Parts: sequence; C-alpha cells; structure tokens
Amino acid sequence: MRFSRKDKSFERRNHFKGMVHESEEEHLLEHGVKPTAVRILVWRKLRLKQGAFALKDVEEWLPDMDRSSIFRALRLFTEHNLLHEFEDGMGQCKYCLCRCEGEHHHGHVHFTCVKCGRTYCFEDQLIPPVSLPLNFEMQEAEYLVKGICEKCR
Repeated sequence: MRFSRKDKSFERRNHFKGMVHESEEEHLLEHGVKPTAVRILVWRKLRLKQGAFALKDVEEWLPDMDRSSIFRALRLFTEHNLLHEFEDGMGQCKYCLCRCEGEHHHGHVHFTCVKCGRTYCFEDQLIPPVSLPLNFEMQEAEYLVKGICEKCR
C-alpha cells in the first residue's frame, strides 16, 4: 500500500502500527542503517511496540540474542533517528520509537511511575516551547513527569 506525497504523514504515523507494509530492510536503509540479520530482528520486534522500553525489555523479547548485540542495535537506531533515548528519572535509560516528521526531536512528554517504574509516552502531550536567552542554542529537550500511574493508584 502506497500513499501520495500529501499522505506521507499518515504513512509515517501508521507505519509503526503495521498498517503500511514496508520491509524492515527498506526502512533501515532509508535511515542509513545497513540491514544485518541482528538489526532486522531487533527492528522487527521494536517497530510493533507501543510506549517506552529499556534494554532489559528487549532482552526479554529476544531471549536468544546476546545483550551486547541488542545494545549496539539500539545505539545505532538512536544515532540514525529511528529511536529516541531518554533517562526515565530513576536512573534507567529508556527508548521509544521516533515518529518525527522532518527535524528529529523528542517532542512529547514521558511519565514515569514512582511505584512500578513503568514509563509511558504521552505522544498527544507536546513539550511546551522554551524561550532561551540570547546566545543560547537548544540542542534537544526532554520533558519527564514523575508520579503514580493509573494501575498503581
């Protein structure tokens, strides 16, 4: 299924939900990533996931793959803007799928539950603009809210 240029935002939003059937290899190549067997397996698993995840989660999803291979794939996907990497406020590195259109930015709010440690991506809640003083240049912004999730309340 293919869409016209004006429908590209629909295609990007829905690619991760499995609605657009682009091969994992093509998607990795479009982002400048050489599609090795390990990278394809890791990406195949990640692209279907919703919300934030940690290295240990990916290890559980791919129990036959070694930790260092998974970590290297996550680092590479982050460097090539397939994933966003952020600190969850509790000392753990987490990732979420990049759904940026155009310039790469985090753009949305993350919520970490202080009871269970789960991190949620609130993609509808955008990071508010920040005005910086003259001669300051923003490289990236993260917005993390800590609290108690609906499951722990």
